[in-house]
Amino acid sequence: MAKIAISALFILIGFISLGWAQTGDKTYVSQRPPLEKRKFHSDGVEQLIAQVSASIKDPELAWIFQNCYPNTLDTTVDFGMKDGQPDTFIITGDIDAMWLRDSSAQVQAYLPLCKEDPHLAQMVAGLIHRQATCIQLDPYANAFYKDGTKVSQWKSDHTIMKPGVHERKWELDSPCYCIRLAYQYWKITGDTSVFNDDWKAAMHTAVDTMLDQQRKNDRGKYSFMRDTDRKTDTLVNDGWGAPIKPTGMICSAFRNSDDATTYLFNIPENLFAVTSLRQLVEILGTVQDKSDLAKTCQSLADEVEQAVKKYGIIDHPKYGKMYVYECDGLGHTLLIDDAGMPGLTSIPYLGYGTLADPVYQNSRRFAQSTDNPFYYKGTAAEGTGSPHVPGPMIWPMGIIGRALSSEPKSRGGAGTEAESNAEIRHCLEMLKRSQNGTGFMHESFDKDDPGKFSRTWFAWVNNLFGDLIIKIYHERPELLSGDTTAKPGP
Repeated sequence: MAKIAISALFILIGFISLGWAQTGDKTYVSQRPPLEKRKFHSDGVEQLIAQVSASIKDPELAWIFQNCYPNTLDTTVDFGMKDGQPDTFIITGDIDAMWLRDSSAQVQAYLPLCKEDPHLAQMVAGLIHRQATCIQLDPYANAFYKDGTKVSQWKSDHTIMKPGVHERKWELDSPCYCIRLAYQYWKITGDTSVFNDDWKAAMHTAVDTMLDQQRKNDRGKYSFMRDTDRKTDTLVNDGWGAPIKPTGMICSAFRNSDDATTYLFNIPENLFAVTSLRQLVEILGTVQDKSDLAKTCQSLADEVEQAVKKYGIIDHPKYGKMYVYECDGLGHTLLIDDAGMPGLTSIPYLGYGTLADPVYQNSRRFAQSTDNPFYYKGTAAEGTGSPHVPGPMIWPMGIIGRALSSEPKSRGGAGTEAESNAEIRHCLEMLKRSQNGTGFMHESFDKDDPGKFSRTWFAWVNNLFGDLIIKIYHERPELLSGDTTAKPGP
């Protein structure tokens, strides 16, 4: 029986790879590139696609998963060897550049397979090496070219633009995502070879940049202005951003959406930094780093965390104690949530705190309500958007973040098992509608008309959707084997 099951599995893999699958009374045509045009192949990924797909009763949901989960490998990976070690460059999708954040998030759902798939692990190791090179080239930049001599289309930005840098927007989450990737890769594979001298030098540079952007004694080394009519693409105050009072938190000039922050202390990014710095301490202890970097990281993480507790939490008249999205240390706060990650909803997903934390739960309730000015309810869906895309546009990433953070009280959440299941089913139904027949997730879509959407090729959110389906597959398989058509969640 085991041999028959294995044979059936690989027959299904073959059907998916060839570009078609018959399910029920409708044929869903694969939107993956032909085999010969795919950028990277992983046996582990292909086997998991077949296993998970076979468990999904809804043929449309299975089809979307089959398209989205391998999208990064199929279309964005440039893998090779450089100076005797793996080297991986991963573009974001429809822009031919690599974001530190996006590239880390794009491989997130593949990490659990790396222990049993050496080729996949080598690809991820190559990405860690490449990110270390990028950070050393310019720790304030968010996006890079593979060609180190290429001059950016943003070369006229009023900042220090080096060849090889696509865009120089300082976003605190960029180095944090790189640390998170390296940490999780190491925890899964046990491979410490990625923590070489080059990587350690990059970490010193990244932490020095965070210290600089605490702006305790001066304005720091970074400023940025762009000649544009889009206010969120440039910084006020001659490129230094809005005034702050030093608090111990780290300034982030831009959010993960690449939009300028209103107030420089972005709370989700600072909490992400606390987690990342503590992960770095653990890594440095394991590789027996003899520098003072681990001590600096621990001190900085503690300082940032205490500052967030002092300045980044308010007592809301409706929601109680909750995190603000941004603040300046001068008493000004911004109460929104942005669908991008990190945001208020995704704080535990990125490793800080627990779902059971009352401050987080209050923040999540605010974020997933119309009290959040970027939460939209329409005839097609409801969910969080972002000022990055004008209009009442919902982000699939926001819906996925809601589903990923939905847990019953027995697992640290706020509701019952039935309420959590209903919420996740509701999210899956909205995500199905959002793809509008394309088979992929998008950056955003109109709350009343999924046919109006932005970005046809956005690999980060495709991989995030795959991550969600795999989480459900392992933790709540009944939601996939049953009917995903659901009544609206809470």
